[in-house]
Amino acid sequence: MKVSTVSPTLAVNEEVARRRAAGLPTVPLGFGEAGIPVHPLLTAALGDAAPAAGYGPAAGIPELREAAAGYWTRRGVPTEADDVVAAPGSKALLWAVLGAAGGGVALPKPSWVSYAAQAALHGLPCHLVPGAAGVPDPERLDALGPELNTVVLTLPDNPTGAVAPPETVRAVCEVAEKHDLLILSDEIYRDLVHDSATPFLSPAEVAPERTVVTTGLSKNLALGGWRIGVARFPRRSLRDAVIGMGSEVWSAPAQPVQKVAALAFTEPAALRERIEASRRLHSRVAAAVAGILTGAGVACAPPRAGFYLYPDFTGWTVPDDRELAARLLDLGVATLPGSAFGDDPGALRLRIATSLLYGENEDQRHEALASDDPARLPWITTQLDRFGDALRSAGERFGPRLG
Repeated sequence: MKVSTVSPTLAVNEEVARRRAAGLPTVPLGFGEAGIPVHPLLTAALGDAAPAAGYGPAAGIPELREAAAGYWTRRGVPTEADDVVAAPGSKALLWAVLGAAGGGVALPKPSWVSYAAQAALHGLPCHLVPGAAGVPDPERLDALGPELNTVVLTLPDNPTGAVAPPETVRAVCEVAEKHDLLILSDEIYRDLVHDSATPFLSPAEVAPERTVVTTGLSKNLALGGWRIGVARFPRRSLRDAVIGMGSEVWSAPAQPVQKVAALAFTEPAALRERIEASRRLHSRVAAAVAGILTGAGVACAPPRAGFYLYPDFTGWTVPDDRELAARLLDLGVATLPGSAFGDDPGALRLRIATSLLYGENEDQRHEALASDDPARLPWITTQLDRFGDALRSAGERFGPRLG
C-alpha cells in the first residue's frame, strides 16, 4: 500500500468545507469529529496551564500518567503510572507501537482508515481479516498466526459503531496467546457505548501481559484538535521503544494540554455529566439517521456506540461503493465508502458519521446536548430531511428494481 494522499476522513471534511464555501449545501456525514462544545472546565484549565511552555518528559508529565493509570484501573485494568506513555494524539501512539513491534499486522476488515496506512509507512506486511465489530474472526486469525506479530482491535468499532461480544474478544486473546501475538486495542470510543448495560470487555482484562491499550480525549470530550492521547503498555521494552521513537518525532506532548488531560482523566463530576450527555446525543441522532436509512429500505444495524453507522446498499445499481458515495455527494450528502476502511468496493457499504449534525455554532450544539429529543431541533431536522430527500432521490435512480 502506497501512502501518498490525505487520509480519507480528513479529505472528506475538507471537501465539505469546499462545497459549503462554494454555496453548495452539504449534509456532513463523512468526518468522525465528536461535534460537541468543549467543557468550560477544560478551557479554563488550559488557560491556567498556558505558561507551562517547556518540553517536559518524553513519556508525558507525571500527573497525566498517574491520572491515566487511575482511569484504566477504575475500568478493571490495573495500571501504574510507569506503564503509561502520552503523545500528541492516540493516532501517534498507534503508529509508534506498530513500528516498535514490527512484523506482520492483522487488522479487522473493515477497520479505521489509518491502521493499514500506518503499517505501510513502516513497511510492515498487513493482513485484513474479515470479522465483525472491530475484531478479526478468531478462526481466520488463527490460520494467519505464524505470519503475524500484532493484531489490532477497535473497541467499540469505527467504522461500524458496533461493540464486540466479550466471547469474541476472549477467543482472539486465546489465539494471541497461542501465537505469541501483541494485541493493540484502540479504545478511543470506550466511554461512548450508548447503553451502560451493553457488555464491554477489553483484551487487557483477559491478556494484560500482551495488550497495549490506547485512548484519548478526542471522542468522549471532543478535544480532537488539542491532540492528546495515552497508551498503557504491558512490557517495559516496548514502552521504552515507543518513548524513544516519540522523542525523535514529537519530542513531548504540549504541556498545557497534558495538564488539562491530567484533570480530565481524574473524571470530575462535571466531565462525567458532559460525557453522559454526549452519549445520549450521539445515540439519539444516530438512531434517527438509522431510521431514515431503514425506512428507505437500506439495511442498517442499530448503532451501539459512538456516532457511526455502516449501512449496506446491496441491490443498488451502482458499480462500487466509491461511485455510490460520489452519487450521494452530487445530491449534497458527504459519506465515506466502505472500501476506504478496507472493505470490498462491491459490497456497497458506506461509513456514516452523524456527529457533525448537532449545530453550526456553540449555542446550537449546547442546546442539542441538553435536549431530550435532539432530532427534533430545527437545524438537525433540516439536515435529516435533506439526507432523507437525497436518499429517496438516489434510491429512485439507483435503488433495487423490484418485481
